[in-house]
Amino acid sequence: MENYIVSARKYRPATFRSVVGQKALTTTLLNAIASNKLAHAYLFCGPRGVGKTTCARIFAKTINCLSPTTEGEACNQCESCVAFNENRSLNIHELDAASNNSVEDIRSLIEQVRIPPQIGKYKVYIIDEVHMLSQAAFNAFLKTLEEPPKHAIFILATTEKHKILPTILSRCQIYDFSRITITDIVEHLEYVASQENVTVEPEALNILAQKADGGMRDALSIFDQAVSFTGGNVTYKAVIENLNVLDYDYYFKLTDYIRSGDVVNSLLVLDEILGKGFDGQNVITGIASHFRDLLLCRDERTAQLFEVGTTIRQRYVETAKQCSNEFLYKAIDIANDCDLNYRASRNKRLLSDLTLIRLCQLSSPSATTEEQKKNVIKPIAAAQPATGTGQESPQRTVNPPQANEIRTTTISTPTARSTAQPRAEKALSSKASPSIGKGLGVSISAFNQKKEETKETVIEDSVVMTERFSPLQLINEWKAFAETLQEEHHLKNSMLNCLPELLSNKLFEVVVNNPMQEQRLLNHSYEILSYLKDKLRNTQIEMQVRISEDNEKKLAFTPAEKFNLMMEENSSLRKLKDEFGLELS
Repeated sequence: MENYIVSARKYRPATFRSVVGQKALTTTLLNAIASNKLAHAYLFCGPRGVGKTTCARIFAKTINCLSPTTEGEACNQCESCVAFNENRSLNIHELDAASNNSVEDIRSLIEQVRIPPQIGKYKVYIIDEVHMLSQAAFNAFLKTLEEPPKHAIFILATTEKHKILPTILSRCQIYDFSRITITDIVEHLEYVASQENVTVEPEALNILAQKADGGMRDALSIFDQAVSFTGGNVTYKAVIENLNVLDYDYYFKLTDYIRSGDVVNSLLVLDEILGKGFDGQNVITGIASHFRDLLLCRDERTAQLFEVGTTIRQRYVETAKQCSNEFLYKAIDIANDCDLNYRASRNKRLLSDLTLIRLCQLSSPSATTEEQKKNVIKPIAAAQPATGTGQESPQRTVNPPQANEIRTTTISTPTARSTAQPRAEKALSSKASPSIGKGLGVSISAFNQKKEETKETVIEDSVVMTERFSPLQLINEWKAFAETLQEEHHLKNSMLNCLPELLSNKLFEVVVNNPMQEQRLLNHSYEILSYLKDKLRNTQIEMQVRISEDNEKKLAFTPAEKFNLMMEENSSLRKLKDEFGLELS
């Protein structure tokens, strides 16, 4: 049985031309070799699996080739190239800095640098993961790195350039390797599949390339895994099942339900996705990315930024034509807000459900801009048509009369109906009566009709809001109003020190420390309640103020109260007052 070699090693590039996705860097290195302008130290940095060590090995083999090709590549036939391909070349030394990061390891390396090569011109020292060297090892390496022997070339490779000392960076030519694009990865995987006689679907290779996140080594490893799972027939369905990737179909289903405002089916699809074991935050980020991709596909120029298979791209383009830019902007914003708040949320499932509800109500024809700004969530079930002869909208209610409560001081601002309606009727009477008295032909029925129209208008204008609010929202708006008080410093301090306590959905209580604070709140109760009703969207809010019982007993404000309190604590003051007949002025 032959020894199996993974694709990442079997198809490792042997020449600069076969390196995938790094054309600019390989061209620079080839030109430097052709013009014989070689630096004594190079730094290759970039993400994992993009070809740093591979390019270092190809560079070492090429500069020692005895008969390079006309393109400047290694011939792979001379004694130096054959020794290198068989892993017995003495002109290349690799050091793993992750496990050899001490000063002694660097000193041993420096001793080897002094020995010239037996075959070829150069000895190349590749130090992988160089950022793992200790501070002392870096310092011991500085002098040799700056002035090495003519036959020595150092190639440092790292994934974390920011951890390397500036003194090391200044002594090297720096080459930044970029992530490999999805297109390049797919092309290379197609080549590998053809060599291995594996049948693949383009959409499956796109999924593999996206999962690799720009690393060719990761892409080849995942490809081997998919081949083993499918037995040589790599399909899209098999890949998403094997890699546990969320299918595009789910996102398109959610998009259709969101566009139609179907909250129930949207929640059922989300439950099905979570039931398959997917993390909720990954689903939310996937929805945000899906809407972003739809936005890109709205224009042919930006659609090229969306790197997927032709079939899936066409489906995105068709769906994007059915969505407006405004809808996609708001959907991305809502999904992104959910993603930001997901980790801090205590009830993550509720947050996900609310996000879907808000997304579904984006396309609702009754959704106003003001509601969207305030994140108003309307009922999921469709509103039932009004019955009888009622003139009021289901979302609006007329403010009912409030019962008098025998409690501490309770304040509520007058509603629009209690004041506007009598004024309107009085105005109608004053205008209509002279006309009737003078016989100008104004009939009683016309007057009554005009009165009914006016009454309906007044009722429509006097509708109240009864939204529920939390104690935290009440306190936040209470503080916000206090911060707006620039000249009323005493009132501002009283409000910041005495916070409200919510007793019911329309009544809250403020416990103050003294009568002066109570009087301040009573004097400004109209402004306070008007502000709170507007911000909390509840026009039935009432406020009651009472003085703390403990403070009534303990706090003293007048000179007599202060002296009496002092006498309670020190009986000698009472004797002094009685003996000398003292009185407070």
